[in-house]
Order: sequence, then C-alpha cells, then structure tokens
Amino acid sequence: MTDLLYTDVEEHLRSSVRDLISKRSTSAEALKRAETDEPYDPALWQALAGLGVAGLAIDEPLGGAGASWREVAVVAEELGRSVAPTPFLGSAVVATAAAQAAGDTDLLARMASGEIIVTLAASLAGTPHAAGAAGLALTGTTLTGSVTNVIDAITADVLLVPVRDGDAVSLVAVAAADTHRSDVASLDLTRPVSDLAFDNAPVTIVAEGDAAQRAITNAWLVGSAILASEQLGLAQQCLDMTVDYVKSRYQFGRPIGSFQALKHRLADVWVSVTHARAVARYAVACVTDGDADATVSVSLAQAYCSPMAVTAAEECVQLHGGIGFTWEHPAHLYLKRAKADSLLFGTAATHRARLGGLVGLPPQ
Repeated sequence: MTDLLYTDVEEHLRSSVRDLISKRSTSAEALKRAETDEPYDPALWQALAGLGVAGLAIDEPLGGAGASWREVAVVAEELGRSVAPTPFLGSAVVATAAAQAAGDTDLLARMASGEIIVTLAASLAGTPHAAGAAGLALTGTTLTGSVTNVIDAITADVLLVPVRDGDAVSLVAVAAADTHRSDVASLDLTRPVSDLAFDNAPVTIVAEGDAAQRAITNAWLVGSAILASEQLGLAQQCLDMTVDYVKSRYQFGRPIGSFQALKHRLADVWVSVTHARAVARYAVACVTDGDADATVSVSLAQAYCSPMAVTAAEECVQLHGGIGFTWEHPAHLYLKRAKADSLLFGTAATHRARLGGLVGLPPQ
C-alpha cells in the first residue's frame, strides 16, 4: 500500500514556500499585477528559484534538488492556495517532464539554475497525441507555423515545440526571441495565455520519433497529476477563507456560520476536498514510482479534482455574499483559476471517458 501521508521533508518544504509567498505575493498584489502588462512577478519566481523550486524535480548532478514529483506536488498545492502568478506549471512541471523523458540534460541544467524558463508550446487543452498535429511545418532546422493557447509563454526564454508530419513526431527547442507572440484574453488573470507564430525560426532537435512522443506523453501525464494538487490547494484555500468568513460575519445577531444550511454546504466541500487529497496524492505517488496504475490514477484525479475545485470556488464566492462578488475580493481569482484549470490536459468528461477505456468500461 502506497503511503499517501505527507513526509516531514514535504511539510518543511510547504512551510518554506508558504512563508515566502505570504511575504511576497498576496492576493491583492496578484490582482494588481493582473491589471498590468506584467502579470507575472519575476522577483517572486527568482525567490522561489532560490529555494530550489525551479529545478525541484531535476537531478542533483544537473544542479537541481533531486526531489520527486511528490515534493513538486506540495509546491503546486501552495501555489494553488495563493493563485501566485508564476510559470511553475509550465516550466518546473510540464517542460521539465518533457525534457527529462527526452534526455536533454543541457536544457535541464539551465532550467535548474533558474537561468532560463521553458514552456511546452502546445495547447494543453487537447491530448498529447494532438499536440503539434496542425499548423506547424519543420523544414530541416527551421520551423514555420503557429500554435494557439500556450500557457506561460509570456515569461519563457525557450519553447519546446511538438511537431507532427503524418506519423512522424519531433520535439524541437526554439528561442523565444525567434518567435512572434500575441497575448490573448485569458479567463485566469494569473496565468496568461499566448498565441505563437514561427517564421523560419531556427530550432534544435530535442527528440524524434518514439522518443519525442514519450516526452510529450510524459509531460501530459505529470502535468495532469501535478495540476490535481494545484486544484486541491486552491479548493482548500477557498474552504478555509469561507469558514473564516462565516465565523466572523453576523446576521440577525448570530454568526452566519451557525445557520444549518451553510454548515451543510461547507461540510460537503470539506468532504470533497478530503476525497480530492486522497486521489491527488495517489496520482502523484503513482507517477513518482512509475506505477503501472499511473494513467488510471491520473485520469481519476483529473475527473474528480477539476469539478471539485470549481465547486469549492463557486461556494466561496456565494457564501461570501455581496463582498464575494466584488473585484477587490480575491474570490473571483480562485474561481477563474479553477475554471481555467478544469480545461487543461482534457476536461473532466474527457478523463472520465478515458478512464472508462482504461478499466474496460463501455461508454454510456
């Protein structure tokens, strides 16, 4: 039986990350940044990199912390709790998983030191087998075409681009300076989305054929597992904020938290968050151990955690009453992050359908 409890190392890491974020990135500051042309906080990312977060899952000989995806998941929980505007998911998770599977040690070493930020230039709303399926053409060592809805491209120094030509698959690295980026309106103000265009951009081949497909698939698998932990942290913070609010908000001479209807709604959220912690922890444990159950556990985590986080954020907005609907209150940041997260790596419905196929259940 896999031990899903948090280790002392994980708890110490959580404490360090939470303390740093509380000093450098409040929800008010995140909201203020979201209304500017620089939604990400480079100083916050450098501070996190100083803790080893940028290269947490990268091996020590390459300059990383040599930690597992379990420790990465703990950081994702804390970043979900704060909706901190950082390129953690795109660079320290998705791009790192792709580079590891492709065996690009040079790229990993530069990422571990915090020298560069890397992101996977693919729409994460699709499937790993659809990444790079259209709109791109690789001619020798130059790339032409476009990719839409790429997360974290606004801060990236290097882009890992999946390219398909029929059954042939390649994963190439492109300098961000050699691309044309157009930032598009994003529901989640703390995680910008961009469209990218390549016009004979010079590339470096990272992997080809089966190796490239393995790298892309690994990025999706690890990204989905870590995203479930981010959704868990987000939902936990929504619950904590709401419980604190209903304890202090008085109506008819009583704290509104004493009303039975509100107790029941919050109890339902608490139960859902508790269940989500189990499935999210199991998913990341399977990915860490290379368990044969990894694909099943990851789809289970996404099928459960995505709608759970949205529900927790909706309850947070509603149970805060009038103040919860204002721009100044952070509740809307959590709702938007939860909804945007629910579209990454496939929707809950997509994962339920995939899960049915994995365990041999026919579609309804």
